[in-house]
Amino acid sequence: MPGGRRGGLRRDPKVQVISVQINGKKVELGEPTPLLVYLGRLGVDPRAVAVEHNGEIIQRSAFGDVLLRDGDRVEIVRMVGGGSSGAL
Repeated sequence: MPGGRRGGLRRDPKVQVISVQINGKKVELGEPTPLLVYLGRLGVDPRAVAVEHNGEIIQRSAFGDVLLRDGDRVEIVRMVGGGSSGAL
């Protein structure tokens, strides 16, 4: 094929795919994403979770300020009645 690529799909260079680790699992996002937006996509009430981002505990008031970027590590822990907790 002159001037073209054989097989496969061409990737739009404007589309950025990032990879983050959420609770130990690789997750791909279409672009850098605010933590608060990501929690909303999961259907998670931000008042009911604790979040660690790259080794630092994030205050709930700062969830909207944290941008998930390529290579980030996030732990999300849901608070459960009775004082116990569970990972999402």
